[in-house]
Amino acid sequence: MNMDWFIEYAPIIWVALGVALLLFLNIVVKLNSVLALLIVATLVGILNGLTLDAVVISIKTGFGSTLGSLAIIIGMGAVLGKLMVDSGAAQRVASTLLNKFGVKNIEWAILIVGTIFGISVFYEVAFIILAPLVISIAIEAKIPYLRLGITMVAAATMAHSIFPPQPGPTALVDAYGADMGMVYILGIVVVVPSVICAGIILPRMLRNLDLPVPPLLKKSKQFSEEEMPGFAVSLLVPLLPAIIITAATIINIFVDRETTFSQIINFFGSAEISMILAVLVAIYVFGTSRGRSMKEVMGSFSGAIEGIAMIVFIVGAGGAFKQIILDTGIGDFIAGMMQNTSVSPLIMAWLITAILRIATGTGVVSAITAAGIVGPLIHTFDVNPVLMVLATAAGSNTITHVNDASFWLFKEYFNLSIKDTFRTWGLLLFTNSIVGLGVVLLLSLFI
Repeated sequence: MNMDWFIEYAPIIWVALGVALLLFLNIVVKLNSVLALLIVATLVGILNGLTLDAVVISIKTGFGSTLGSLAIIIGMGAVLGKLMVDSGAAQRVASTLLNKFGVKNIEWAILIVGTIFGISVFYEVAFIILAPLVISIAIEAKIPYLRLGITMVAAATMAHSIFPPQPGPTALVDAYGADMGMVYILGIVVVVPSVICAGIILPRMLRNLDLPVPPLLKKSKQFSEEEMPGFAVSLLVPLLPAIIITAATIINIFVDRETTFSQIINFFGSAEISMILAVLVAIYVFGTSRGRSMKEVMGSFSGAIEGIAMIVFIVGAGGAFKQIILDTGIGDFIAGMMQNTSVSPLIMAWLITAILRIATGTGVVSAITAAGIVGPLIHTFDVNPVLMVLATAAGSNTITHVNDASFWLFKEYFNLSIKDTFRTWGLLLFTNSIVGLGVVLLLSLFI
């Protein structure tokens, strides 16, 4: 009887053991996520009956197809952010918004700038640029720096988790087959209440935030007024891909998909082409037109690509694991199990992702792994792929701890104890994630 039960549920058992092994390799053995994912993908494939040749083919297919659709987007996104930082455009956006809003509305200014940076640059870059600025503003405004720090991080982390071209949401768009333009549109609906709750309401509820000002870490270059590009262009260029993609999505509502005009719109509105266009514009606007030589600009380009090489490989390895799940029929098995359940696949996607994020500390890995497991449920439950992207993304932004590099960045930069880091960093991420899921579930009633 027990053996019959094991045979019947073997596919899901091997996946569960595979995920457990992934966590063990990451947390205990400290193995790099790329190796851990490839090892687990291989073992799960073999244990589920794939031949050795089939396992190799499946891994190559998953790795290659995932990077084929994502590597350009992730790479160009990193380059765009690096050009923005190295030209002073990042400093221009931050300082101008903060000056315009004034002391009374300073939190809203930081919320906006944190969201902009969360979309356009990697989280660590956004943090290092904004944190010193936030501290100096807090001193001038005579308010606790940590209160503004929570606001900034809440906005940057949520935007980073939800919006392409960041690696996690970009990978989820590909995994679920979602429309990227709609992810931007509905993502705004999810992000706004989430960051207001985590970035505005939460800091006002927390006590004992008036801590001594921390010693700042190494500052990035401080640009003079003359060195920085104008505010409008500094804001427009990093947001160019989002604007193009969203515009194409809206135009497609009113245009016949079979026409040449529609094909042109979809060409420029693709994530890859819009990112390349934005980078070309940035090379001129943030580079050569500012007096930087092409050699210097290409130095920024190379540095950005080097910085995201590991992330690209992690995404590819996650794609390999996803392909193994698809090729062994595990996804169909899980979908069959869930046909008679009342559990929402949106909640399931969020929960699996959140558990993996807490365990591994890596948002991209947790999101990709969860997408591979839950993805087949989209057709079974007729769930909107965009909502699945947003639910999974919200799960990848949940509370983290000592296995997350961002946890330590927040702790050390703001000179906090581990207890205070959990009380601030932990609570703001948990609030972001829970509110985000709630908004997604609300949207599912109408979409």
